[in-house]
Amino acid sequence: MAQNVPTLTAGEGGLSRYLDEIRKFPMLQPQEEYMLAKRYKEHEDPAAAERLVNSHLRLVAKIAMGYRGYGLPIGEVVSEGNVGLMQAVKRFEPDKGFRLATYAMWWIKAAIQEYILRSWSLVKMGTTANQKRLFFNLRRLKGKIQALDEGDLKPHQVKEIATRLGVSEEEVVSMNRRLGGDASLNAPVRAEADAGEWQDWLVDESDSQETLLANQEELDMRRKLLSDAMDVLNERERRIFQARRLSEDPMTLEDLSGEFGVSRERVRQIEVRAFEKVQKAVRNNARAQEHQQPVT
Repeated sequence: MAQNVPTLTAGEGGLSRYLDEIRKFPMLQPQEEYMLAKRYKEHEDPAAAERLVNSHLRLVAKIAMGYRGYGLPIGEVVSEGNVGLMQAVKRFEPDKGFRLATYAMWWIKAAIQEYILRSWSLVKMGTTANQKRLFFNLRRLKGKIQALDEGDLKPHQVKEIATRLGVSEEEVVSMNRRLGGDASLNAPVRAEADAGEWQDWLVDESDSQETLLANQEELDMRRKLLSDAMDVLNERERRIFQARRLSEDPMTLEDLSGEFGVSRERVRQIEVRAFEKVQKAVRNNARAQEHQQPVT
């Protein structure tokens, strides 16, 4: 897949040249992205996969820059992120209505974080979700609670970090000591006065404004698709579907059977049929919406 992905070479100017090169790949319009993803999924077209990958290399670079604070070669971090992007393209389901960038972000971050964990080779660091969260967030939380002094954390600081990350206080103490050889977060990256501090390069695990906006747009789109799809239901089907599938406190089959004067099995059949009709309508409406997007 994507054999012609640019490589980031080591040495002076390598990063700048790489960024200049990947900027040449155009961003894909929604409909164009959808058609390429369908072509790859249905026919395993390598050219389609390559275009999908190349158009998202800037996303990988942006995410990779957030992990420069771990002292690893940026070229290798980017390369690992590109591997995650390729995995995302392989598994992407275009018919679900998401954009590839939204789906790929998880794969890119996961690939980069796994690489960092392997490279650090911390003794008995562990690979559970909580331990990974501790590893990647300890520096950030120390900065937030003003715990930037070298050496052991104070008891109240240990407790606060453990509570925030859902790990034991012993794990916080142990991880802090393993990372104790690092420079302070306020140490400069380079000797130049304007080089910035290490903490400027640490990844922020909170969602960016772009991600929040994309998620909200996606939620609004789903709600509209569902609302429009329910027009295919008759009054009884709509009532049963809403009561059984959309309510925070779903009604029982028995209560609905009493309301409509039919058996519980009949209510269940109507519910299943209504769900199938809505599901089909959502898919059709999503496809129609995609086809209305202009391709430039």
